[in-house]
Amino acid sequence: MEMLTPEEGRMAVHLARSTIENAVSGDRTVLPDLPPVFGEKRGVFVTIKRQEQLRGCIGLPYPIKPLGDALIEAAVSAALEDPRFPPVSRPELADIDLEVTVLTEPRPLECPPEERPGCIEVGKHGLIVSGLGTGGLLLPQVPADYGWTSREFLDQTCVKAGLRPGCWRRGDVAVQTFEGQIFEEKAV
Repeated sequence: MEMLTPEEGRMAVHLARSTIENAVSGDRTVLPDLPPVFGEKRGVFVTIKRQEQLRGCIGLPYPIKPLGDALIEAAVSAALEDPRFPPVSRPELADIDLEVTVLTEPRPLECPPEERPGCIEVGKHGLIVSGLGTGGLLLPQVPADYGWTSREFLDQTCVKAGLRPGCWRRGDVAVQTFEGQIFEEKAV
């Protein structure tokens, strides 16, 4: 995967912010002219924080849409449709911090289940745990933010999936890893 340049990262965050502002006002975002990388299919997540607290985080983990379109969809969803939070309101807009994480394509963790903790690098890998009819995802920055070990990261991803901690030890539970390129913008 070709990495985004710092300038393209700034464009991604700017697009996310303008999309959120438009969505909160009831307007639709029209994709502007952007560099070619925004036309490549990529996974992406938009994270919204307010006063260091999570306010919304939704994305598309798999590269099913061009990055520009995926970014607009993720930004609208994170602002208005994250079921854990009420929609972002207009007065909050000046206080929100944004993070855009552009993902590599998820890949199966190719090791026996009991060896999974040793195959995960905290701060580098994000995880997707799926099985038993459900799934969950945590971005690479999450375990680093909380100071988790790789085992704790696996357990917490299971919990995010609605599964019991430790279910990653099961052969019928799949674990995928991915990496993310993170771009941030703090409220002004």
